[in-house]
Amino acid sequence: MNTRTRWVIGNWKMNGSLPSNASLLEAIATRVAGDSRVAVCVPFPYLTQCQRMLGASQIMYGSQDVSAQRSGAFTGQVSAGMLREFGATITLVGHSERRLYNAETSAQVADKAAAAIASGLVAVICVGETLSEREAGRAEQTVASQLEPCVDVISRFVGNVVIAYEPVWAIGTGKTASPAEAQGMHAFIRGKLTEINASARDLSILYGGSVKASNAAELFAQPDIDGGLIGGASLVAEEFLGIVSAA
Repeated sequence: MNTRTRWVIGNWKMNGSLPSNASLLEAIATRVAGDSRVAVCVPFPYLTQCQRMLGASQIMYGSQDVSAQRSGAFTGQVSAGMLREFGATITLVGHSERRLYNAETSAQVADKAAAAIASGLVAVICVGETLSEREAGRAEQTVASQLEPCVDVISRFVGNVVIAYEPVWAIGTGKTASPAEAQGMHAFIRGKLTEINASARDLSILYGGSVKASNAAELFAQPDIDGGLIGGASLVAEEFLGIVSAA
């Protein structure tokens, strides 16, 4: 029997405004129910608004990135301890857009995950291949190489880690990996990590990449897919709620 935790996590990316956020948060805060864990990862300036509007709800909130450093001369960075002061309980690390636009390495992602966990945050480690890597038959090799520096953190803190598989070619493109393609990679990830630590069989692995209310149920029905990391659809209350219902 699958007893892994179901998650639906919204990634707002660099979107939002105080008025539009208020409408969205009010809609989801009053209608989310059930056993799945639901969270939103928002731009840093909106953490106060989330703290005020979601503090009494069952919805978790957090950031889209975190510094590997605790404090010091690191202009523009935000530490896990600072996030915790705003009630954050979760953070993304290693999103493909961070890897692409900020040249983040997988070793840096591992350090960020460790720092987040040390401060009591759940670290959502993002992995995924580009279209050229998939077409060249290197999808599994790419994902394995992204996970490799994180193996120690994952192995030691299974209960505080979530893996999000997001094929880069499916993020914001309208293209979605087929349920079979997504399941194949999820099974590969779980198998690789379970070889290192048997507890990884209980790790939640999420799919991300143009997940919508219309395709979520079929994706989430796969045996190794434990929910979703949701981009654009997390900005539309009815879409996001439909995905939560599917989970």
